[in-house]
Amino acid sequence: MHSFDYIVVGAGSAGAVVANRLSADARNRVLLLEAGPASYHWTRIPVGYAKMITNPVVNWLYSSEPEPATKGRRLPVPRGRVLGGSSAINGLAFVRGQAQDFDTWAQLGNPGWSYADVLPFFRRMERYEGLGDDRYRGREGPLRVTNPVPRDPLLSALIRAAVEVGIPYNPDYNGATQDGIAMSQATIAARQRMSTAACYLDPVRRRSNLCIETGALASALLFEGRRCIGVRYAIGAEMREAKAGREVVVSAGSINSPLLLELSGIGQPERLQALGIAVRQALPGVGENLRDHYAPRTRWAVDARGYTLNDRGRGLGLVGQALRYLADGSGMLGMVAAPLRAFVRSREGLEAPDLLLGWVPMLTEPGPRGPRIAARSGMTCYAHPMRPESKGHIHITSADPRQPPAITFNFLSSPADAALTVRAIRIARQVMNAPSLTPLKLRELAPGTTCESDDEIIDWVKGAAETTYHPVGTCRMGADPQAVVDARLRVHDIVGLRVADSSIMPTLTSGNTNAPTIMIGEKAAAMVLEDTA
Repeated sequence: MHSFDYIVVGAGSAGAVVANRLSADARNRVLLLEAGPASYHWTRIPVGYAKMITNPVVNWLYSSEPEPATKGRRLPVPRGRVLGGSSAINGLAFVRGQAQDFDTWAQLGNPGWSYADVLPFFRRMERYEGLGDDRYRGREGPLRVTNPVPRDPLLSALIRAAVEVGIPYNPDYNGATQDGIAMSQATIAARQRMSTAACYLDPVRRRSNLCIETGALASALLFEGRRCIGVRYAIGAEMREAKAGREVVVSAGSINSPLLLELSGIGQPERLQALGIAVRQALPGVGENLRDHYAPRTRWAVDARGYTLNDRGRGLGLVGQALRYLADGSGMLGMVAAPLRAFVRSREGLEAPDLLLGWVPMLTEPGPRGPRIAARSGMTCYAHPMRPESKGHIHITSADPRQPPAITFNFLSSPADAALTVRAIRIARQVMNAPSLTPLKLRELAPGTTCESDDEIIDWVKGAAETTYHPVGTCRMGADPQAVVDARLRVHDIVGLRVADSSIMPTLTSGNTNAPTIMIGEKAAAMVLEDTA
């Protein structure tokens, strides 16, 4: 058994950060375990997300259980399985969320997690390359973040249309306020994806005190009494064990972190015993509180030619897009999955936006190797509540760590989520029917103009919506009986074990979850070092 001071399980959005910060002190010996490969060629090119969304080489390819809110469909739940984790395969949008999100976490009994507390970590992690207020933005961190200029005629027209229906233009939604429509800030720089592998691991791979093992599937945590002392993992058919003299940090993500706890005997006793797993610690909240954004994609035909990527990204047009990318990193190959987004309020009187609209300047259709550009010219606008109340769960189905879990979202189980989803779609329709978009000759394809009542819209949502791939909450932070970790991310009633990733979020943040997950990694590493000192 090899010995280290710290073992980090999972080299994703948070785990890569934790390993970087803990190994910065040469006295700390750190082992970083990643189940996937060290690299993959498509992780560097921004548009590579389209090539990895269904690729088992770098993607766990989980799927949800059938449920009424999906009309019996199994929804895809892609998760990164490579150095950098989901930051290496996601849609590249950089969204911190609102101050209100983190203040809510603190108010729920988690001291140290208010916006004022986490803002220094957001600033520490980013090297923001755009105009913005330095009170909110970081300029010297490892993660390069860019803010594209709205030069594309279609995206410029959408911004004007949003303003016409009362949605203001906001040049920096990660600054003082989130309200309004803006180009998506991106973890893209110098024509490349800025994953945590690229920004946090690549610069420190030669540290003699940092050992990175890939293809390493963690199967169980090791204990002496109530102290976690290490990890058992497999590389191919070979089983290995490593010992942690100080702490084990589980950063395997909202799907795999609760699974590893359950495989190790931490969770709901009846569930574990039924699978033949000895109970180490009863924590009924493990795997519960699962939340995600359930997002219908409204679809629009664009009869005016030359605006969308369906016209400009096929055939010879694709050659032109490739040349643009090589020249200056622009165009389809260097684009965020949804390059334009709007944070809006469902009604007057709210303190902050509660709905998100996002635009994709093309239509796609299913292909044998994932989504492909459709022949028909058009665009997509997804619309959903940002802070849904519906909660599901995820649990192991076997004591075999290679077996996929059962993922149940319980979407729309909160009546408020259904009402806000309808409202988001109606606001999307207002924008798409604004005067500035008249030259595009838009036609609503889905849900369609005959789908008008609330009940009709929700029925369409149940048959068409997917997630936005933002699962959180399954090892929730808190002090109540359903919490899994405390405010310093220590697993309740276990010594030497923390969880640090999106699974600890008590509630969803307002937007994409990669940026706050990286922040969690930064804050977790700081707390580990503080507590050790």
